[in-house]
Amino acid sequence: MTMISASRLPLLRPRLRGLYRLGALAAVIAMQAPIGAMAQTAGSGGSGPAEPITALYAALQQIQASSGGSTAQRAQTLAPVVDRAFDLRTVLRNSIGMRFETLSSADQDRLLQAFREYTVARYVSTFKPGAGAHFSIAPQTRAMPGGASGAIVDTKIGGSADDGTEVDYVVRSGASGYQIDDVLLNAHISQVATNRADFSATIARGGVDALIKHLNSKTQSFLNG
Repeated sequence: MTMISASRLPLLRPRLRGLYRLGALAAVIAMQAPIGAMAQTAGSGGSGPAEPITALYAALQQIQASSGGSTAQRAQTLAPVVDRAFDLRTVLRNSIGMRFETLSSADQDRLLQAFREYTVARYVSTFKPGAGAHFSIAPQTRAMPGGASGAIVDTKIGGSADDGTEVDYVVRSGASGYQIDDVLLNAHISQVATNRADFSATIARGGVDALIKHLNSKTQSFLNG
């Protein structure tokens, strides 16, 4: 697996932090396992709580390879993995708050489509060909605080366990198996909470159309950057 050189880590860290400033994502670790072994380290046969993160990291490794293809091709590769790994509707609903439930089904679906494209584009922008990110997943998951349903999967993105960026994934099991519904940068900065500060203010000012425009603008910025 490609490792990030010390000289490139300062370039990667701001990108990972930027995922959250713009309302997004990243990763946490306790051991450095090869991608091919990840499913066995944190879930039985790849079907346990770590399975969606394992699949996501494998796809991110693929799109950051020099042979990953054009921006459009990389987005096409990643999109179905994001659909499977994340419960995007739950992430979006929690990011908007109670207002989401007052929206029509059509408006919810329009927002979900814009949010999906935004999520994919953000990853494509962060993990460009040659980024060389190294992904690791802890061998054990953690229980949710207070006995809540779900589990926390610890991972790390970086050059080693000592200099990587820590991120916790909150996963829950549903009809589609385990899926991610929040990400915690540095173990405490919630993607959903960061999104809500951005999304709720935008939708309060201009409604659904304003938030869709906001997401589409960021999507284009990611893809053109």
